[in-house]
Amino acid sequence: MTDKNLSARFEIREVRPEETEEAAGLEGICFPANEACAPAQMRARAVAAPELFLVAADREAGRLAGSINGLATEEAAFRDAFFEDAGLHRPEGKNIMMLGLVVLPEYRGLGLARALMEEYQRRQKARGRASLILTCVESKVKMYERMGFHSRGISASTWGGEQWYEMECVLNS
Repeated sequence: MTDKNLSARFEIREVRPEETEEAAGLEGICFPANEACAPAQMRARAVAAPELFLVAADREAGRLAGSINGLATEEAAFRDAFFEDAGLHRPEGKNIMMLGLVVLPEYRGLGLARALMEEYQRRQKARGRASLILTCVESKVKMYERMGFHSRGISASTWGGEQWYEMECVLNS
């Protein structure tokens, strides 16, 4: 799908209050049960930092196809507490801890994950943020490298009993 077709079909924007339940449900569909955050945690993120919670809304189907979210902080290393506590969000924080990028299975392969990430990077760079930091399983490292991230190696995160790699995308130095 071309970028023009993608932008005609999908609207990438901040999550709306009435969409928090639907956005929270995406996590449970897209991640294995041991890795997915609880709906209450997702709702808390959407309330605490709606400017850091973007969705891709399918204009034709009238539903969310994907989302990307995070919390701002002054911290420079990822820790599991960010998944659980939206109260760690610091609006003026220089770094964003990325907590989830999801695209429903029926929308994968269209470039929607890349479009969400590019819009997220654009917005956070314009806000003067220093970097985006995330964790991913080994099979996703190359995907995030193609999106401008570099690997920091194995993360201290043990979320869901998995081995994670910490990735960083420098926006402003």
